Amino acid sequence: MVGRYVMSIDQGTTSTRCILFDHGGRLVSVAQREHQQYFPRPGWVEHDALEIWRNLRRIVPEALSGAGVAVEAVSALGIANQRETTVLWDRLTGTPLGRAIVWQDTRTAPLVEDLRNHPGDDFFMERCGLPPSTYFSAPRIRWLFDHVAGLERRARDGEVLFGTMETWLIWNLTGGTAGGRHITDVTNASRTMLMNMRTLQWDEELLEFFGVPRVILPEIRSSAERYGEDRTVLPGMPITAALGDQQAALFGQTCFSPGEAKCTYGTGSFLMLNTGTDVVRSRNGLLTTVAYKIGDQPAVYALEGPIAVTGALVQWFRDRLELISSAPGIETLARTVEDNGGCYIVPAFSGLFAPHWRSDARGVIVGLTSYVTKGHLARAALEATGWQTREVVDAMNADSSLTLKELKVDGGMTSDNLLMQILADVLNVPVVRPMAAETVSLGAAYAAGLAAGYWTDLEVLRRNWHRAAQWLPDMDPVRRASEYDNWQRAVERSLGWIRRPEGP
Repeated sequence: MVGRYVMSIDQGTTSTRCILFDHGGRLVSVAQREHQQYFPRPGWVEHDALEIWRNLRRIVPEALSGAGVAVEAVSALGIANQRETTVLWDRLTGTPLGRAIVWQDTRTAPLVEDLRNHPGDDFFMERCGLPPSTYFSAPRIRWLFDHVAGLERRARDGEVLFGTMETWLIWNLTGGTAGGRHITDVTNASRTMLMNMRTLQWDEELLEFFGVPRVILPEIRSSAERYGEDRTVLPGMPITAALGDQQAALFGQTCFSPGEAKCTYGTGSFLMLNTGTDVVRSRNGLLTTVAYKIGDQPAVYALEGPIAVTGALVQWFRDRLELISSAPGIETLARTVEDNGGCYIVPAFSGLFAPHWRSDARGVIVGLTSYVTKGHLARAALEATGWQTREVVDAMNADSSLTLKELKVDGGMTSDNLLMQILADVLNVPVVRPMAAETVSLGAAYAAGLAAGYWTDLEVLRRNWHRAAQWLPDMDPVRRASEYDNWQRAVERSLGWIRRPEGP
């Protein structure tokens, strides 16, 4: 079936969107619903997987209605998803066994600390390309087995299924308890700490180490191939792609050649560098991950530097400090001053991700004086995103011969022109924003369309990419070096934070 459009589902951290794209990669129709965030304890973040499934069932017809088309006009469906978020559900009833544990959740910190001490980072890096972190799925599975009575036994008896969000949605779309396909793609599997980065299969040593029975795991497939047909929402619709959201953004930005990089700026930020078919092991605090795999073609890999808090710092300014009434107000406030007034913010609200991987780090504000105004604080908040990006870029340049020459950006924060100029200044490379804002959804659509024959090859997709804006570096090198030194000293304060014991 070759129709006029391709459909993309973007299952994100705060909402789920359904978007129709045409052959030129242009957005035709969009429908979106938010889902509730649960914070039952400090550091815990959860979602209701059934709520997300219900939302998907509502927004797909809404997107079709918005375009005024029937299902026959759509060639295929692709899914991009929040990665690492962990769902366990009953194989026979389809009921989730508790809420999904979200990628931001840090409840596994004590277990992760033990893993870093023994067997140590190298054991995991050699096999899955990832260091022990609260970020990934395997420690969450182990935590659930250790804290939910009878769950591990049920899993070993074949009564339980595991998946990240694309697995959960594909299983439900293709029939659920009535024969749903239990599959994942290589990009999402590469974020579990259970897949061997070279064989692209579940690693027996890692499964044994975490005590995860193979029977609960989905089949690993490529990012773009025919997985099956939708049997519940749009019966007969081919489901032909799945990618983790950041890999989807890389694909949507058409970063198909080694050395091309993108950074998505949202709640957190995720910088990814295409390294081609080479598995580059990081020595500087980055993640080795699968970028994408198209059908039977070799897998393409990437180095990734996740940053936990960027847009979330702006939300904190708005919702907790009430210094701004809306997120765009941070730029207006920051432009009331010429610099940060000597103030630096390290937003380690739940530790620091790349390149530090320190869950014990805490947020700090340094350099406060009576001179500092809320404008200086706003400027420091935007600069925090720039300097965190710089740390990741420095690590990438050290790990790879592919020195960054340009950064493609996407995500909600890229509407902040001051922030984009700050990025160009601190990175000392051009920063480029594309015409297409929804690059995560577009990447999933591109992969689905390739698998369905809607688009013929990657070069066709490259021709769809158009630049909307560019920022060139305009900062004195001496000032850049001095500011970066000040930032790094602030990070040292964050890493040296120690909780004092309670009581007298």
